[in-house]
Amino acid sequence: MSWISDIVREDFNRARRKAFFSQLLSLLGRSNNALLPFEEVRSRLNVRQQHYLGSQTVPLANIVGSEGRYSDFNREFAPRHDATKFRWMSVDRAHYEDVPLPAIELYKIGDVFFVKDGNHRVSVARQQGQQDIDAVVTELVVDVPLRPDLSMRDLLLKEEYSDFLAWTGLSDLRPDQWIEFSEPGGYLDLVRHINAHRYFLDLERDAPVSREEAVCSWYDNVYLPVVEVLRAQNTLRAFPSRTEADLYRWIMDHRWYLRERNDGADPGPLVAAADYARLFGRKSLTELTEWLVRSLRATFASSTREAA
Repeated sequence: MSWISDIVREDFNRARRKAFFSQLLSLLGRSNNALLPFEEVRSRLNVRQQHYLGSQTVPLANIVGSEGRYSDFNREFAPRHDATKFRWMSVDRAHYEDVPLPAIELYKIGDVFFVKDGNHRVSVARQQGQQDIDAVVTELVVDVPLRPDLSMRDLLLKEEYSDFLAWTGLSDLRPDQWIEFSEPGGYLDLVRHINAHRYFLDLERDAPVSREEAVCSWYDNVYLPVVEVLRAQNTLRAFPSRTEADLYRWIMDHRWYLRERNDGADPGPLVAAADYARLFGRKSLTELTEWLVRSLRATFASSTREAA
């Protein structure tokens, strides 16, 4: 059928144009629209186990990488060069002729998927406007969350997070934990905080404290109190694109500064967070006034209770 040949040829040309303009926009915006290499993602994370999930219907938008053909397609699975043309067109022809094709094979890590077999079928499905695709899925279980907007820069942060969780065991000790930074280096600071906390626990108890106990004590008595203040005061509004862990890190430095300035008197997480937001956060004058009033009231009430 020559008309089908014409259609699939035009479909491929349209897909190539889409890839070209997507690459152009990526260059202009200094972003990266490449597929993620499965092996690199897997090698950077601590895989706890692997198991077979069987047949599933998977959102195409959640397929963000490939095991072996990540250089042939962009992030939307549009073909990046003509070498894929004839294979791509044969899959597209099967679509128009209602020829059934086998389910693709995917790896699942977090909430994202990587193509093991079926890259061209994914590409054609996306070009045809499909939202989902049938797949046979194998899951690799990791401790860190992965989302469909995952980039290579994000992956470097996930690698640090994964190593931090492996060192602390925090994902097992506190399964509800969620500690993510927006820039590299934060987890190394957390390790220093935990080691310092462990040192002072040793002195306080006059006995060695295990790493596991120190991690739990740091999380429950140091990290969470600061995070709870941030949530209660909705502090993240004043720091767009930042995370709770970012603010914890900076507020702890600021808390130390306030303690040194006040002859060793610890201001506590509430006052330290309020003062840090006052100095460095993006807030309107009205929001700032309300923030400080709430903080001062809470501090006064706490002082009154302690005096009583």
